[in-house]
Amino acid sequence: MQTEIMSSEKLTTPDLVLLSLLAERPMHGYEANALLEARKVRNWAGVSRPQVYYSLEKLARLGLIEEIEIEIEKAGPERRVFATAEAGKAALADALQREEWTQNSERPPFLTWLALSWQCRPGVFRRQLQRRQEFVRGELERKQKTLQAVLKEVGHPFHEAVWMLSLNLDQLRTELAWLEQVARESSRRAAARNPVYELGITDL
Repeated sequence: MQTEIMSSEKLTTPDLVLLSLLAERPMHGYEANALLEARKVRNWAGVSRPQVYYSLEKLARLGLIEEIEIEIEKAGPERRVFATAEAGKAALADALQREEWTQNSERPPFLTWLALSWQCRPGVFRRQLQRRQEFVRGELERKQKTLQAVLKEVGHPFHEAVWMLSLNLDQLRTELAWLEQVARESSRRAAARNPVYELGITDL
């Protein structure tokens, strides 16, 4: 039986991340933020520090997480300890069945730039390609270090974090090879031979 959540209270990505995190073990908002930072979760999910506290309040109001009585050194709003309730686990499982997870394609800003780049000033196209190559190489190095840290934490390669990072590393390597190809072919760039300006006009 699926958990019913009001449409105005649809669970967001930060909500789902918090439900999953608190299902591991009870923790307070400050600890949740620290763990998200340590695990580099913000590399794959947009969850800001304020969003963590907003989600905690929202999930508690919806009855999807529950406050746990645990004695800790410092009291206060940030030290309220929460755990994912059974209703929260069911809501998370329901959300993970959404079709949108598997049928969405992001639009990287670099590809938008590439589509418009024929209007660049002389020399800019090559410089921007070089900048992108430098950025991708930096990301590749950074995420390789992250993968090593993750492998050290989980202790084996059969974990979702390892799979995610492995995919991301392959994507970065593929983009680097593609950027090198574009750089080689850039001198042969030409306008479309058969541009279409009146789509559908023949159907009238």
